[in-house]
Amino acid sequence: MADRLLITFHTKNSVKIYNIVNNFVISHQMTTYHIPALLHESVSGLDIRPNGVYVDVTFGGGGHSKEILSKLGPKGKLIGFDQDEDAVKNAIDDPRFIFVRSNFRYLKNFLRYHEIDEVDGVLADLGVSFHHFDDSERGFSFRFSGRLDMRMNQHASMTAVNVLQEYSEEKLTDIFYRFGELKNARQVAKAIVAFRQTKEIETTDDLLHVLEPLVRKDKEKKMLAQAFQALRIEVNNEMSALTDMLSQSLQVLKSGGRLCVISYHSLEDRLVKNFIKTGNFEGIVTKDFFGNVETAFEMVNRKVIIPSEKEISENPRARSAKLRIAKKR
Repeated sequence: MADRLLITFHTKNSVKIYNIVNNFVISHQMTTYHIPALLHESVSGLDIRPNGVYVDVTFGGGGHSKEILSKLGPKGKLIGFDQDEDAVKNAIDDPRFIFVRSNFRYLKNFLRYHEIDEVDGVLADLGVSFHHFDDSERGFSFRFSGRLDMRMNQHASMTAVNVLQEYSEEKLTDIFYRFGELKNARQVAKAIVAFRQTKEIETTDDLLHVLEPLVRKDKEKKMLAQAFQALRIEVNNEMSALTDMLSQSLQVLKSGGRLCVISYHSLEDRLVKNFIKTGNFEGIVTKDFFGNVETAFEMVNRKVIIPSEKEISENPRARSAKLRIAKKR
């Protein structure tokens, strides 16, 4: 039997295991579930009170939650939401922590279930985790071959396969234009409808085959990312869930409570910005008798917060992150 030695090196973003067999070295990279973007900026934005009650509505790998817990006292409380069953494995063993396996659009209902009427802060990191992008079986990324699933909640019935096989050409055009911001959305939809007449679009490879003639080579990665983003948003009803969560955050936050939201694409950021600045998602400004904009929030950061060059070099996936912080009046 070959002599075998495992040497493990822990780095900031991963664990590298060198498997030495008969003097041959094989390197295996084990990435973490997720590296939280703007970690310190977002948690600092919550202005944490040691005995306060806080909500991390996008628990994921627990990075933001662990940072919040590190600043809470023994009487503080943190509630973490995540609908993905894989995130349950990351739940924190701490008496101050409550894990809620649900979509954050049910924020108010589950807080009420746990007999919590008001909270001091709500944090949301809207980005898709590394875990999802790097799991070929989930179909979130065009970089891997796999079935087009794309469900955040694996108990949900609709997958990306259902969308591609069952939606009309008009409806496909709409989601690729609105959620993917693809200028050639109509051509993409038409190609999908034509292809599925002879073969079901089941895998990422099938979809790439359909998209290949329609993608500009100089913008290939961007356009593919936009197409996959559109499908993911539709499958998970993300925009509707986000508006529900933001509306409910206003209802559950105490006066002076903080809302911290990290977004990664313009559709999310626009909703967040409009809601904070104008009190509605359309960005329609209404003013009171004295000319003051009628909104329940006060912006804490007038200018959107983005990652430093150092953070981007260490975590390239954070490059599109934008943080907005608001305080309830």
